[in-house]
Amino acid sequence: MFKSFKLMTPIVWLTRLLVGAYPHWQGCAPSSKQRIYFANHTSHLDTIVIWASLPPQLRPFVRPVAAKDYWEKGLLRRRIALDELNVVLVDRRRTEHSNPLDPLRQALQEGSSLIIFPEGTRRPQPLPSEFKSGIWRLMKEFPQVELIPVYIENLHRAMPKGVLLPVPTVCSIRFGAPLEHSPEDLKEDFLERARNAIISLAQP
Repeated sequence: MFKSFKLMTPIVWLTRLLVGAYPHWQGCAPSSKQRIYFANHTSHLDTIVIWASLPPQLRPFVRPVAAKDYWEKGLLRRRIALDELNVVLVDRRRTEHSNPLDPLRQALQEGSSLIIFPEGTRRPQPLPSEFKSGIWRLMKEFPQVELIPVYIENLHRAMPKGVLLPVPTVCSIRFGAPLEHSPEDLKEDFLERARNAIISLAQP
């Protein structure tokens, strides 16, 4: 079911060298439980730094979710996304015959954990903007999956929009406590609680 991850060590090493990506497990511990890690989205590096901050034994079972139109451009991006990170690629254009959430549903049904960014797009700011409804819909369909808020600190300074190469800096990744949830949760209330769970991790 899972691919070989023998070539991933250089990615982790390079990520740590450029931006640190130091993990802080503040509200939970690393676990093999099926989880959805949801985070603020400030940079193209977000996907890699969260994945690299996980313990090596968990990485093969955690699949980042990323935009197909970006990660399929160029051989290097495709190699990183498909051959190394095992990314779930999403076509953000909803059509009559496709739903952007379908690949995520399939990955969860197969037992994978996910890394997602509920804002839907990158924003060069320290706090997340309003969340889109995808995480709420996944929660209702997969209520047994743990929801772990993640705050990425300082990465918007390392690789904001328009920058091709990251500026060396130090960022940290904070993992919070599992978000309490129920399939009965109203959409607006749940999305606000999820967003606030990340904001609370941004506090010193």
